[in-house]
Amino acid sequence: MPEGHSLHRLARQIDDVFGGQTVQVTSPQGRFNADAARIDGQQLEQAFAKGKQLFCRFSNDLYLRVHLGLYGAFSFGGDQHFSGASSIGAPRKIGEREVAGEAEHEVYAGPPDPVGAVRARIVSEHGWADLRGPTACEVLDYSQVQIHLGKLGPDPLASAAQAFEAIKSNVDSGSGAATVEAGYKEFHKNLSRTKAAIGITLMNQNVISGVGNIYRAEALFRNKISPELPANQLSARKVRQLWLDIVSVMEDGVRDGKIITTRPEDREPGLPLWPDNAYYVYQRQGMGCRRCAGKISLAEVAARKLYWCPRCQKRPRAK
Repeated sequence: MPEGHSLHRLARQIDDVFGGQTVQVTSPQGRFNADAARIDGQQLEQAFAKGKQLFCRFSNDLYLRVHLGLYGAFSFGGDQHFSGASSIGAPRKIGEREVAGEAEHEVYAGPPDPVGAVRARIVSEHGWADLRGPTACEVLDYSQVQIHLGKLGPDPLASAAQAFEAIKSNVDSGSGAATVEAGYKEFHKNLSRTKAAIGITLMNQNVISGVGNIYRAEALFRNKISPELPANQLSARKVRQLWLDIVSVMEDGVRDGKIITTRPEDREPGLPLWPDNAYYVYQRQGMGCRRCAGKISLAEVAARKLYWCPRCQKRPRAK
């Protein structure tokens, strides 16, 4: 499932391709016809993400909400005014592929014929986007959007969503540092309320939004936290350290278009950074730890695969 950094990249690209433009919205597959008609011919004013969900506001004050889930993905294309990722979402066997638009001397003939089950198609004068396989794709009003946002925990990449709310409310959005600090306080409060293991809690989107299986495993390793430790037993210092580290690696993911959590000194010489040197523990079960002589372990926890190093992330002592 795409993690939070991919949704923020997706929001940024939709803003770049369609922001401020009148768009045509259709459903070649047919399953989204009624909702597509509600925003067809409107101006797409702004896209933003919170956690693993995308929201697009239209000029009639309606919103497109998309949750990609395990199989959802957007594909993009356009004329010489468009450049960016050709696709963002899952499955991503080779990652995003950066493409430019058609050469300037070529005539843009509009989007290609739909391929496969295209749930929603967005078209402007200069570009197009096709959505396939999402878990959710619906049009909501403002109050319905607030219900969805209210269910989500703090987003380590919250600046886009906070800026949106500030514009809507006509208030100062505050500094990025203030946003990060507010997120930490909410995260700390949420962790203090649960005795569930931190390895399970980090995947709870009500506690922290946008963290998926890769960021969960990598952040716990980077901060030497046992996935079995009860969430409410983390000290305030450790919670802050974990929060700031997640903010950092997810911001890197937005910039790079892929998740890379290793530090240069821990990478194996002679191997490419992606994917061979990208992770500390994720999908490295049975392999040697990059920092100790131990082996990476794998277990299924709450129906998801959890990776960790038993030596670097020692179990908490029983009290």
